[in-house]
Amino acid sequence: MLGLTEDQTRPPETLSGKRAPHAVVIGSGFGGLAAAVRLGARGYRVTVLEKLDAPGGRATVFRQDGFTFDAGPTIITAPYLLEELWQLCGKRFADDVDLRPMLPFYRLRFDDGTIVDCSGDPDAMRAEVARLSPSDVAGYERYMKFSAENCRLGFEELGHVPFGTVMDMVRAAPGLLRLQSYRSVHTLVAKYVKDPKLRVALSFHPLLIGGNPFKVSAMYSLISHLERHWGVHSAMGGTGAIVRGLVGLIEGQGNTVRCNAEVAQITVANRVATGVRLVSGETIAADIVVSNADAAWTYLNLLPPELRRRRWTRRKLERSRYSMGLFVWYFGTSRQYPDVRHHTIMLGPRYQKLLEDIFERKVLAPDFSLYLHRPTATDPSLAPPGCDTFYVLSPVPNLDGAIDWQQKAEAYRRTIARFLSDTLLPDLEQNVVSSRIMTPQDFRDRQLAYRGAAFGLEPVLLQSAWFRPHNRSEEVDRLYLVGAGTHPGAGVPGVISSARVLDTVVPDANDLVGSSDRELR
Repeated sequence: MLGLTEDQTRPPETLSGKRAPHAVVIGSGFGGLAAAVRLGARGYRVTVLEKLDAPGGRATVFRQDGFTFDAGPTIITAPYLLEELWQLCGKRFADDVDLRPMLPFYRLRFDDGTIVDCSGDPDAMRAEVARLSPSDVAGYERYMKFSAENCRLGFEELGHVPFGTVMDMVRAAPGLLRLQSYRSVHTLVAKYVKDPKLRVALSFHPLLIGGNPFKVSAMYSLISHLERHWGVHSAMGGTGAIVRGLVGLIEGQGNTVRCNAEVAQITVANRVATGVRLVSGETIAADIVVSNADAAWTYLNLLPPELRRRRWTRRKLERSRYSMGLFVWYFGTSRQYPDVRHHTIMLGPRYQKLLEDIFERKVLAPDFSLYLHRPTATDPSLAPPGCDTFYVLSPVPNLDGAIDWQQKAEAYRRTIARFLSDTLLPDLEQNVVSSRIMTPQDFRDRQLAYRGAAFGLEPVLLQSAWFRPHNRSEEVDRLYLVGAGTHPGAGVPGVISSARVLDTVVPDANDLVGSSDRELR
């Protein structure tokens, strides 16, 4: 039976008394899991295939020496997107996941010691701006109004709309031009406020989705309002608790998540996706295939060259701009640091020049800016008693920078450890009892991130919306893309929204009923 697995030969769910169509989802990141829930709710039988030994993709979890480390995303915004997935299954998100609001969202610590606490409280933020730069309060208010309008258009109206044709872009163009999407985020912020530190505090957000604030479209200024309106949250038990909840929804629909199942090829007949072949040689038939792998990995590695005829898949993906890489050090300490917030952003002495080193020159600079994550500030259960769990993230060049991470990684980690010990975490080096690192090379080898770019394509204007790889493949029928590499882009809200796009572009299950039986003959 074409090497079908046990989950496919069990008595299937049916539609109208016939065999329900089968969807294979490649990858179990947030985009893939959300896609599986949505397809299951629409009557598909779904098999999710994950290369790693646990679900989550870049949101997987490491457990080591009694510490629990979220490998990837730690900030949850727009939680209604998650609540909607639970509602599709007739369940309540709050019954499975305890989501806690962060107050403040995060603390910014500038190199000279200046502190700015960012929150969704308008009065508190006005006070922070006034403390930093009294003359910029009015400009800050105007900027936030602009951010709200950007969020309404760019996220609420267009975030789940497929940009499959150039006419979709033409229809959106007037609004995008009116909201100055041709500017960069930093240029837009600088139009409203003058203080250099305040410009940094309002413009750094694109780094959360892999973009250089001096290059990324001003459309992404929407993040400021998105955070204020829906808040910044953390899940008790870590982000992995959300992954476990999503897997539970999929299994509750009678569908399957398989780990240690790496896809080697998408099988195609007459330019129609027919399933996948695993690295093990096993073949799994499907009526539709949804790839949550990198768009570049999907086209360059999972499809044969003769099927790549269009500009995007033949040349543009290799020539495109990709996000930065990440150096992440996960560590547990034998003592606690109660004065350190859940989220701290530690800014180095340079801003624009450091970003040029990372994104343009692609060199490993001697200085850095860091994101320090201390989840035990909210959830002590993530570490043994009396201990703290951390990770510290440093944006670095992707693998286009030709940095030998096998040689550089440990020295770079020691430099970061000394810096943290001299600033926020005294005596850190004497108190580390668990340690693990990930470099861009690990992102490439472990998570199949093209060029080790942690967020896929950089979200510059000409790589956004219609200019990104489309959610419905133009090369192969019944092949669909979700995740950071397609529309609308990276970040938890973005990848979950990419799964919402499938509701528009994937055929209803009733339209495909019976096709599985025909293909298995």
